[in-house]
Amino acid sequence: QVQLVESGGGLVQPGGSLRLSCAASGIIFSIYTMGWYRQAPGKQRELVATINDVIINYADSVKGRFTISRDKAKNTVYLQMNSLKPDDTAVYYCNADRKTWGQNYWGQGTQVTVSS
Repeated sequence: QVQLVESGGGLVQPGGSLRLSCAASGIIFSIYTMGWYRQAPGKQRELVATINDVIINYADSVKGRFTISRDKAKNTVYLQMNSLKPDDTAVYYCNADRKTWGQNYWGQGTQVTVSS
């Protein structure tokens, strides 16, 4: 059974930082593209960042502020978020993707709220 369990969300003031974690189980972690997506109220889910052995990809809106990383030994992917803005407020979802196998999995999401 595949599980992606996010943690680390919360309320933070503008300019603050948070680190999200996503612990994966039930997959061969090292061969999946791991990613973070977010969905704000009334908006579509959008890509934040993805990482695999070949490339790291960021949405333009988070470049220079967010950093995605992974620890293969812990089967965990992280999202370090700095200089947070109110527009970053959303539910953040962890994703594991292996297109060649037709497999795509989502976590349950963690709320990030940036507000003074």
